[in-house]
Formats: sequence, structure tokens, C-alpha cells
Amino acid sequence: SEGIVLSEKVLEVDSFLNHQMDPVLMKEVGKEFARLFEAEGITKVLTIESSGIAPAIMAALELEVPMIFARKQKSLTLREDIYVEKVYSFTKEQSNDVTVSKKFLFPNDRVLIIDDFLAHGEAALGLARIAEQAGATVAGIGIVIEKSFQSGAQRIKETGYRGESLVRIASLADGKVTFATEETVH
Repeated sequence: SEGIVLSEKVLEVDSFLNHQMDPVLMKEVGKEFARLFEAEGITKVLTIESSGIAPAIMAALELEVPMIFARKQKSLTLREDIYVEKVYSFTKEQSNDVTVSKKFLFPNDRVLIIDDFLAHGEAALGLARIAEQAGATVAGIGIVIEKSFQSGAQRIKETGYRGESLVRIASLADGKVTFATEETVH
């Protein structure tokens, strides 16, 4: 009810997820991701800055494991010994080299990737490639809001990863959010 449809492809959720955050909602999101992936032996939660941090830290808190966020901007403290992947943002219409320090991901890690939105799957699959560079296992991908009418969920499925979305949107047509039912999800 608080989401604002900006176009048939863009939903603004600044009031509770992408700018202002609802901590009670984020706590519940974290609990649900922990419940969905509790049997996967997760050792690390991985996300991308900045909107993925809140749901990821809450999931990590529930799972009692560290959370790592990939940086989009170059950091003076992260110059060498990093994993790098190029990720295209359709919302911002730009590519970023996202980086994670090699100090935090290892071959024995079982990684849960968390992202706020799933559209084309660029961020989630970029994070999966980073985990794979480390030799880690991607144990699952958790998405807060999936735009089911775009290709991301299908791309994740085609790679063989387990993807779980808490909310699936079938359409943003006519300025309104239409939620996906099991019948509308392809």
C-alpha cells in the first residue's frame, strides 16, 4: 500500500525499504529469510549496498552469521585482494564494478545472497559470481520484492540456484501494483 508506481517497470518503496526503513518490517523479513533457508547451513549473508543491507543484516542476525555487503564505489581501503564483478543497474541505468574483500569469503562458505528487488537478476547473479570466485557455495538467493514480469526469476532458476521471493509482483500496469499468485508466476 505504501509503494508508488512510477512506471510500468519501476516501483518506489522509499518509505519502508530504499530510503526510510521500517525496522519492524525488516526484522520480520530477516526472520522469514532465516526460516526459508535454515536447513542450508548458511555461513555468510551477502548483499550489495545500499538497499540490500537492512534485509541482509536482519537475516544474518537471525541466522547468527556475518553479513558482507559488496561495495559499488571504489574504496581507499579496498584496493587489492578483492573479488570484482560488473553489475548493471536498470534503475540507475549504469554499470558498477562491485567489490568484496577476499578477507571475508572462503571456499568453505555457504552463502545466502539477499537483495531488495529482483528485476533482471543482474545484482543477484553478480553476487553469485563473486561467491563463485571465492570458491564458496551459493546456498540460495533471497529477494524481498520480485518483479515477476521481468526476467530475473527465470534467470536465477536457469542457473540452478534456489531463489525465494517474499513478494511477487505480476504487473505495475495502469499505475497499480498487481501481486502475483501461484497461477501467474511463470
